[in-house]
Amino acid sequence: MINFEPRCVDEGRKVKVIVVGAGVGGILCGIRLPQHLPAAELVIYEKNKDIGGTWYENRYPGVACDIPSHSYQATFEPNPNWSTFYASGHEILKYWHDVAEKYGVRKYVVPNSKVEKATWDEQSTKWTVEVKSTVTGKVVTDIGDYVVCAYGLLNDWQWPKIKGLHEFKGKLLHTANWDESYDYSVTAMHYGIQVVPAILSRVRRIDHYVRGKTWIAPGFLSEEFTTDNCTVTQLQYPPELREKFRNDKDFYLDYRKGNGVAKHVESRLASHQKLMDQLTPSFSPGCRRLKPGPGYLEAIVDPKVNYITDPISEITPTGIATTDGVNREVDAIFCAIGFNTSYTGRFPVYGRNGMTIDERWSKYPETYLRVCTNELPNIFFILSPNTGPSTGNLLLVVEKQVEFIIAMLQKAQRDAIVIIKPKKTSVKNFSEYCHQYFSKTIFKEDCRAWYKSEAAGNRVTALWPGSTLHQAKVLKNPRWEDFQYEYLSNNKVAWLGDGWTVDEKLEGGNRSWHLDSENIDFPPQAEGFM
Repeated sequence: MINFEPRCVDEGRKVKVIVVGAGVGGILCGIRLPQHLPAAELVIYEKNKDIGGTWYENRYPGVACDIPSHSYQATFEPNPNWSTFYASGHEILKYWHDVAEKYGVRKYVVPNSKVEKATWDEQSTKWTVEVKSTVTGKVVTDIGDYVVCAYGLLNDWQWPKIKGLHEFKGKLLHTANWDESYDYSVTAMHYGIQVVPAILSRVRRIDHYVRGKTWIAPGFLSEEFTTDNCTVTQLQYPPELREKFRNDKDFYLDYRKGNGVAKHVESRLASHQKLMDQLTPSFSPGCRRLKPGPGYLEAIVDPKVNYITDPISEITPTGIATTDGVNREVDAIFCAIGFNTSYTGRFPVYGRNGMTIDERWSKYPETYLRVCTNELPNIFFILSPNTGPSTGNLLLVVEKQVEFIIAMLQKAQRDAIVIIKPKKTSVKNFSEYCHQYFSKTIFKEDCRAWYKSEAAGNRVTALWPGSTLHQAKVLKNPRWEDFQYEYLSNNKVAWLGDGWTVDEKLEGGNRSWHLDSENIDFPPQAEGFM
């Protein structure tokens, strides 16, 4: 005897989704989840007082995107008004604030709320999430069916482990914790690729300490190029070109695809052989992440810049001492060593049988298509291990990850699934594919890179094994046979509902939706047919 479910076939089961982080990934969740999962309750916890993620936190001089502005945006929300080829951090933050406002994301966001712990409860098949107010310190508990970790990589900044660092009496700053009120115009200081050219004209001296060699890519355009009879100098878009972007969608789309791009910037160090030797590594370009630094190569040959490769031995109360015995007095130290890019959890996550992310990923982080992993049911990750593109557009990847997560949640809603997770064999197979793929690439060369794991024998753990478009295609259609499911009941046909659809029961519902053009798959016409 079949018990008919008292719901329509397209009426999703009510579930709650908890998203951790309101950066780009969290904002996209706040747009797409309500769009495609109207029956789901959504909450987004953000530790900062405002949304924006890494673009909210990083406010140092010169902070900018290192790929073209017109590539670093949501595919569904093109912005023809970027003022520069490499958008500033401030302009990128404003873009994502505007996107969030346009699509009503803020109503789901709870700011000043840091997730402290997430624990899976096998009996209720739900996640218990502890959230601490960064203002009052009060801890509250929330319960959700699913958790999406959208905290990204560039949010756990670190001080360098150098003797005497915190005994320094001058100004000590980190790029991810910048004091915008600090006046560095009369300062001698220490810093990195984006900041050096940004502050050079306003300081007395820069001591630029560099601990390793790296390739400085010329960027995606030279500092002067021509498109549609408009000359762009110093990577600034002239008003007439920005006007054409706004008014000519076909021209703007063609530009976004990269057609007509001019030659790369030629080397700026031809007459500075010592600097070339100090900067140029022995490994091939691409083994470490290429760093396009507009103005950087020109800046380091300026007389005000000391390019120092001797290791730092200690920080004194008034300066920096290196292993060659030199002590340089400085007014400020700016630390640009970056972030903790390991894949251990930003907070404790306890899955089945008490398994934690740290235990699961301590040596070699393994995932299924870098979105989920076994032993941790009903939890998904944005920018998890083997996520980042070695080439291509990171934001496209994030969009496709969100779409993949939505597809899994839709299936769970539709089929009355209470637990969904990848099979152990699926995780192992993908992990082995990654290992075999990278073993034949440039990434196997001997170079120190954030996307390699020393604990796993320098295996590549952060990059996707293929191109960005390959990743987008893979995520487009989930392979449901690669997952394990547990159902709400033993009724195997519960997903069929009561034989009706929502539109048929809803007063004013669209009962002819199948005739709407957006729902018709029009085949291509024969060539020459009129």
